[in-house]
Amino acid sequence: MFIETAPTPNPQSLKFLPGQPVLGEGVLGMDFPTPGTAKPSPLATALYDVDGVTGVYLGADFVTVTKDPSVEWTHIKPALLGTIADYLAAGIPVVDQGAVEESPAGSADDYEGEDKEIVEQIVELLDTRVRPAVAQDGGDIVFHKFVPGDGIVYLTMRGSCAGCPSSTMTLKSGIENLLRHYVPEVTSVEAVG
Repeated sequence: MFIETAPTPNPQSLKFLPGQPVLGEGVLGMDFPTPGTAKPSPLATALYDVDGVTGVYLGADFVTVTKDPSVEWTHIKPALLGTIADYLAAGIPVVDQGAVEESPAGSADDYEGEDKEIVEQIVELLDTRVRPAVAQDGGDIVFHKFVPGDGIVYLTMRGSCAGCPSSTMTLKSGIENLLRHYVPEVTSVEAVG
């Protein structure tokens, strides 16, 4: 099995592209930011067994691994490639059957009236314009909540986006400007966690 790798804007994260689906249909991504959270995923657990791994994000058709800055990619990349290839080539499930990620995402259903309409617009813009672009970089950004009185949108960053040096610029220059343009009630965008 040939697995491509692609750099991400976060120098500590690398995107692995196996050329086939990683997660089942209907699941956009699953974040495993610590070894303890990886239990529902045998693949994520195995990737954490490689010394220096500090984060694993499984996308629809990619795997993003984040490493400790003291570790060089040249030292751990072969083990990561082997682990991913072994799981996918053998048909070993990457996530336990029935395991569903606890989603940090908020929903328009949490709001009423005009606020619900605003949140629906925000989520639609994120899902159609932001998330596909961010997935290209090995990460994900999901809606967390909207504070109507202040106009603040809170987003959760996952995969290569979490801890990325350019994430603040992405939030402020990209996402905030996009949301403020289409949804005048939005005044700013902030990252959660």
